[in-house]
Amino acid sequence: MIAYFIRRLLLLIPTLFAIMVLNFAIVQFAPGGPVEQIIAEIQGTAVDATARFSGGGGDGGRASSQAQGGATAGAVDSKYRGAQGLDPEFIKDLERQFGFDKPLHERFVLMMGNFLRFDFGQSYFRDQDVVELVFDKMPVSISLGVWTFLLSYLISIPLGIRKAIGDGSRFDVYSSSVVIVGYAIPGFLFAVLLIVLFAGGSYYKIFPLRGLTSSNFDDLSLGMQLLDYLWHITLPVVAMSIGAFASLTMLTKNSFIDQISQQYVQTARAKGLTERQVLYRHVFRNAMLIVVSGFPSAFIAMLFTGSLLIETIFSLDGLGLLGFEAIINRDYPVVFATLYFFTMMGLVMAILRDVTYVMIDPRIDFEARDV
Repeated sequence: MIAYFIRRLLLLIPTLFAIMVLNFAIVQFAPGGPVEQIIAEIQGTAVDATARFSGGGGDGGRASSQAQGGATAGAVDSKYRGAQGLDPEFIKDLERQFGFDKPLHERFVLMMGNFLRFDFGQSYFRDQDVVELVFDKMPVSISLGVWTFLLSYLISIPLGIRKAIGDGSRFDVYSSSVVIVGYAIPGFLFAVLLIVLFAGGSYYKIFPLRGLTSSNFDDLSLGMQLLDYLWHITLPVVAMSIGAFASLTMLTKNSFIDQISQQYVQTARAKGLTERQVLYRHVFRNAMLIVVSGFPSAFIAMLFTGSLLIETIFSLDGLGLLGFEAIINRDYPVVFATLYFFTMMGLVMAILRDVTYVMIDPRIDFEARDV
């Protein structure tokens, strides 16, 4: 078993490398890079002229200010659309600042070498180190992801087991109706509904509308800080949990129903075991395998990628919003650093999934299978 996991760890390197190569190529050939973003801002043709280029916001802000004296009256033969009227030396200087004066393969090797040293560089359009930027946003995403993950699994698994045991009962029918409605409502729409009902939209003002903590958070006692934090996180977590809760409940139910109909369950009952012993000693380990297999992807999705709309609706500045803005603004250091980190975490979580398999059912032997 140890040899299997060592091989899996060694496979992380080529897998991560292949993923980064593919995404690097896709991003590099996508139209509208950071140089184009600055040119569009200078020429006044940017779709969203934000404050990222004003007030000293990193290389992008400096390049924008330099452009005021770098424009010329003549047209310039440039590969960038909208570059007409700008000094060609200024365009070359922009490329040097962003590292685009180097060939693609050299830029990729340099980027991966920096990543291996945990040097993720600085954001193009924010005067801040990428690691600091990510850590600043992480508390929001961790709060949403961890609480959503725990709430979904702690409710869905017992509920799914209860529904499987009483399949076809009144409880099963009524709870299935609630689950189906919950599954049909998108998380962001449910978030709007919660705001209307409980955040001062039209009815009650029980929960706050925005932020992770109150403005006087630092002045509160430890107990009050915890209550304030839970008070703010309640509505976003409930909104994010609704979709995962519904699908996970039905997955658990169907998995248990499938195992209950197996021959080994009939044999266990014939030996005189109680229904509780049959369910939790035999059925549980086999039925939970398919549920456990979704742990890594569900955790990563809830922690990092599933909260963009929720963060926007509840004015929470987390990783989901950061990643979206980085892609829109072509902030490549932030895009590639988060991609590198999330990919590595996903691959590690896949290995942890196999460890959980063995913990649930020791009969599983990965050594007998090809990696």
